[in-house]
Amino acid sequence: MSAQMKAAHIGIVGVSAEGAALCYRTICVEGSELLGRHDHPEVTLHTHPLARYMEAIEAGDWGGVAELMLDSASRLAAVGAELLICPDYTVPAADGRRRLALLGTRYLMEGPVYPPALEARGLEWRIPEPAERQRINEVIFDELVYGRFEQSARREFHEILARMREAGCDAAILGCTEIPLLLRADEAPLPVLDSTRLLARAALRAAVESG
Repeated sequence: MSAQMKAAHIGIVGVSAEGAALCYRTICVEGSELLGRHDHPEVTLHTHPLARYMEAIEAGDWGGVAELMLDSASRLAAVGAELLICPDYTVPAADGRRRLALLGTRYLMEGPVYPPALEARGLEWRIPEPAERQRINEVIFDELVYGRFEQSARREFHEILARMREAGCDAAILGCTEIPLLLRADEAPLPVLDSTRLLARAALRAAVESG
């Protein structure tokens, strides 16, 4: 790190490997824009096996999910992390859009995380139809978390976004950390809000400001 610029040590509480890796890579690659050539904040990552999270989620044990996340957080703090982030279920900025399509896991699309945050900002939101939500969930957990990004799945997601555009949505929140690895912003039928990269960039700014 340069003598002129310092940044806080970022700790990443990972849930899925692909999502955590995208967040980590964004911080490291884009850090040079703020700190100089080849430079980025110190980064430490910890993640429990995704299977432990899924056991708790499928049992409706959200306290168990919180315990896993807090355990990762405490481990990161113990090795010196000063700023903790979790690239999972993040709420991105709306960027002037008014009616947002929400894509993510079934638990996110049907759950209580996004609606109050969006409504508090005066934003409308829509989720796909039940069969589409089920298919999105299957693709995430059967393909994306394993690093499989099939063209057939990309076409399905494009078709879902096209239908949501016809229903009046003017942008889409990619609320699952792996979806940005499947969908390209320049190909999607709607403008996309990439929650993973938005979180990583916000962490970079915060790390530099507090360094």
